[in-house]
Amino acid sequence: MKKFLALLLALVMSLSLVACGGGNDATDGESTDQEGGDTAENAAYQVAMITDYGDITDQSFNQTTYEACKEFCDAQGLQFEYYKPAGDSTAERVAQVDAAVADGYNVIVMPGYAFAETIKQTAELYPDVTFIALDVAQGDLDPNGEGYTLPSNVYCAVYQEELCGYMAGYAAVKLGYKHLGVLGGMAVPAVQRFGYGFVQGADAAAVEMGIADQVVMEYVYGNQFYGDADITAYMDNWFANLGVEVVFASGGGIYTSAAEAAAKVGGKLIGVDVDQSANIDTYGEGMCVTSAMKGLAETVKHMLSEVLAGNFANYGGKIETLGLVSGDDPTANYVQLPMETTQWGDGFTQDDYKALVKAMFDGEVTVSNDTSAMPETTITVNFAGNIK
Repeated sequence: MKKFLALLLALVMSLSLVACGGGNDATDGESTDQEGGDTAENAAYQVAMITDYGDITDQSFNQTTYEACKEFCDAQGLQFEYYKPAGDSTAERVAQVDAAVADGYNVIVMPGYAFAETIKQTAELYPDVTFIALDVAQGDLDPNGEGYTLPSNVYCAVYQEELCGYMAGYAAVKLGYKHLGVLGGMAVPAVQRFGYGFVQGADAAAVEMGIADQVVMEYVYGNQFYGDADITAYMDNWFANLGVEVVFASGGGIYTSAAEAAAKVGGKLIGVDVDQSANIDTYGEGMCVTSAMKGLAETVKHMLSEVLAGNFANYGGKIETLGLVSGDDPTANYVQLPMETTQWGDGFTQDDYKALVKAMFDGEVTVSNDTSAMPETTITVNFAGNIK
């Protein structure tokens, strides 16, 4: 009965979409509405974004996705709203999909691996709705290898985080840092790829420089994607007592704990997902060395433009792995370091970075994406598991 009612709802929505363009005033989170587009083609689409369990002010994954959706929809005259689940559960995320569809939204953007089960419970119920998911991999959708097939109304993008993690680790050592740290969020594949790539990059740079015996890396997971007093205390020990110089905070909002600790001793941070320098540097001028970025905003805008152009059928039912697309222009890639805010120096210049990217693109430098175990290294890596 639920499936019949859902299909009936989707049919009614597709026949009366323009008439039901009002926003959902009862959503659990804040919302933003835009008036419908100026053209009949654009008016046929209404875009909703659902946060995973964070907020659009997380200064990372959700915020970047939200801002990309809003910027695109504003420019195209599309109605847009975001929905925030009341809690961190599949049931709450499914409820927000149901609410968005009931409100007339027929393009839904979902950032984060946590949406895997939500996709499985809603995509086939709403065949006329287009779903765009970021960081949802086949392993998230089919953890037991049962052969799950992605429906044709769903597109998933995943990223080669190990590549930009490698760039950041390589840059850190080349810039003179010898005692590094990795503070991961939760030990999920994307976070592990960031961290293990960072380890490989730092190791490669140290070996090249002949200082592998001098480079040490601490490595731990906070087991959450936000900072708190316990994690700050752990970072205090790293910076103040162990002598860690720079921490790669690869877990969204967890960087706040590392930044609070770094600020007390003049320590440094490396951001993740997006260019986090503007936020990190509020804790101390010049605190952010660089950021290991992936093209969340670019993916969102590209996919929404393809939906408007009527080309979604070329993407539906696919999981794409996005990484390097150019060896000559680092800014064209889906994984990169920020050209404007990275603290380039004599040890690692923009030209050095461009040469590294080209070598990676050409296959001269390879990076493992294996997350089954910590990479083997010449440098010392002290893995401490979870803080809690």
